[in-house]
Amino acid sequence: MAGDPVLETDLHAAIAAGLASHDHLLACFDFDGTLAPIVDDPARARALQATEGHLEALSGSDRVSTAVVSGRALNDVVGRIDGLDVYAGNHGLELKRNGSVTVHPIADRRASRIDRCCDRLTDRLEQVDGCRLENKRLTATVHYRQVPTHALPTVRKAVHEVAETVGNGTLQVTRGKAILEIGPRVHWSKGHAVSLLRDRHAGDPFVLFVGDDVTDESAFRRIEPDGLAIAVDRGADTDASHVLSSPRAVEELLAWLRRHLEATAFVDSDLSHA
Repeated sequence: MAGDPVLETDLHAAIAAGLASHDHLLACFDFDGTLAPIVDDPARARALQATEGHLEALSGSDRVSTAVVSGRALNDVVGRIDGLDVYAGNHGLELKRNGSVTVHPIADRRASRIDRCCDRLTDRLEQVDGCRLENKRLTATVHYRQVPTHALPTVRKAVHEVAETVGNGTLQVTRGKAILEIGPRVHWSKGHAVSLLRDRHAGDPFVLFVGDDVTDESAFRRIEPDGLAIAVDRGADTDASHVLSSPRAVEELLAWLRRHLEATAFVDSDLSHA
């Protein structure tokens, strides 16, 4: 579906202005609901083919860095999209860049508690139709998109009780789109991860972050007004300054970005044929 020409013009102008005042682009993206359409079974999620091509081309430029910042485990998201410069998994608790992987030390120490939570939740939720438990080592996600409405209170109660009992104050429960997530109670988020990438970047990057979930709001708040935050399918309930309708609209934005970078000589390589 075509986007709103007025909104697109406004967004394109904002990106163009940001690029004109910086010497580098740091383009960061959530995965599910942003690069890949939301599907009932998260294991089947795939980035749009054209989106992958655009990101691979952008990553080939010396003045562009690309990153995916996902709630998925690092190994999971690395296996779903190729060619990016940086991969952040578990909401930034684990980070792969420049050939090395770093893990938040507190999250690493509390991984055994996540395991115990998963063991207990497996027993408590096995009779709930449509409920799926995902152990991501540093965090655990309970997917309830396919759970009947009448069973949702049971799921929520189990998740909160297990996190409190096992964690004894060291774990927390957060929410996203049709998920509940148990993770370490640490002062870290996607926003912190994006800030780290920006602060350790050589030069003066213009930061672009595109995401669709509640967990992306921390990044939206941290990068603006110097950077640009774009929410996907969030309506007015977001701190991002711009909104796109779908992963297909994200793909269209990336196609425009490639054309713009080449037309303005922001990049030396011919991205239109990369």
